[in-house]
Amino acid sequence: MKKITFLLWLAIASIGFAQTPSVKISRDLTPASPATVGMSDKRLSRINEMLKKAVKDGDIPGVVALIARDGKIVFHSAYGLADNSTGKKVYNDAIFRIASQTKAITSTAVMMLWEEGKFKLDDPVSKYIPEFKDAQILESFNESDSTYTSIPSEKEITIRHLITHTSGIGYGVIDGDPRFKAIYHKAGITDLFTTEDISIEESVKKLAALPLHHTPGEKFTYSEGLDVLGYFIEVVSGLPFDKFLKTRIFDPLGMEDTWFYLPDSKHDRLVTVQHKVDGKWEKYPVTFYDTDYPIKGAKRFFSGGAGLSSTAKDYATFLQMYLNMGELNGVRLLSRTTVRSIMGNQIGDIWKDGPKHYGLAFGVVNEKGEHLGGLGSEGTFDWGGYFNTQYFADPKEQVIGILMKQTQGTSNDNTAWKFRQMVFSAIDD
Repeated sequence: MKKITFLLWLAIASIGFAQTPSVKISRDLTPASPATVGMSDKRLSRINEMLKKAVKDGDIPGVVALIARDGKIVFHSAYGLADNSTGKKVYNDAIFRIASQTKAITSTAVMMLWEEGKFKLDDPVSKYIPEFKDAQILESFNESDSTYTSIPSEKEITIRHLITHTSGIGYGVIDGDPRFKAIYHKAGITDLFTTEDISIEESVKKLAALPLHHTPGEKFTYSEGLDVLGYFIEVVSGLPFDKFLKTRIFDPLGMEDTWFYLPDSKHDRLVTVQHKVDGKWEKYPVTFYDTDYPIKGAKRFFSGGAGLSSTAKDYATFLQMYLNMGELNGVRLLSRTTVRSIMGNQIGDIWKDGPKHYGLAFGVVNEKGEHLGGLGSEGTFDWGGYFNTQYFADPKEQVIGILMKQTQGTSNDNTAWKFRQMVFSAIDD
């Protein structure tokens, strides 16, 4: 009896040991059949049909979808056209402007430097960028000439405020408050991306002189804070922001197709941004920016909030590093303890009634979100981009889902929620 009890204890203990962080799991994102990782072929075929139909019905011009589980790619397919005017098809290696999906990569770079002891998250950013020293909050605004009055902020903006969108900084042309759109426009702030000859340093220093929406830490206001952090990375690391990302993140992880500005050899893989005109897909025109920014212009503006272009496979590689708690194929970018902090609730009760909280890089599904259904397990992290790209990764189920599109103004596109809902429905173990 004692021998049986001992053997039972040993078996239970061995299970616990197998789950300890010291056990290294190599997940290399190579293709595998769905059944080998507990995914249903039949249910994945529903996603295939859904995406085919979305293209056929004209809801989207083209798309690349990728699904991975346990580090194995079980679905990677392209549909439709990369450019409807030329009939150019979309392929799996197509390159897409990922816009705000850049934010998680910038946040990762910030946290890598934090691990090196370069700063504290609650340091005022003015310690590194002095122009932010005397923060002001908007008080009144004159619509006739975009002049305004402001009052001193009771708090300084910190690194944590910038990374969590609680700094009070606005977002210019996409800001929800028209007063800030006008103020940023008058000040000549470069929002999102550009072909113009300007550096992130120049834009950030102009931004520092403008008023805030609110006291730092008070609210969540989607902002250009990650652009500020792109320049902050240059100050702290001593490297140009693009070189830091390439040498410290992209090259080590093998993300060869992720760039601010594409090398000539990759230009033909860039998908055209399209919108619908009289029922037909056409190239999106030049507005406050030129959609061809990844391949033309001065190529000096490294937007930490919106500037990168990438492929579905490259972004899956980045997400798999997070599912592996900071490591991929022998390359460790972050400690598992740092990853836990990144996924933790960093904004308190600001989103208290919602299905997610916000961490240091991602929106993260909470218990309520899991119970609502279709979003993944509690702890699933996600975000998306301005040109209609989406991603999510579920640490509990070890599932990644990525949907890459390049559109503007697509009100009939339901592929994002359908894809996510159907991915989790395809788990079959």
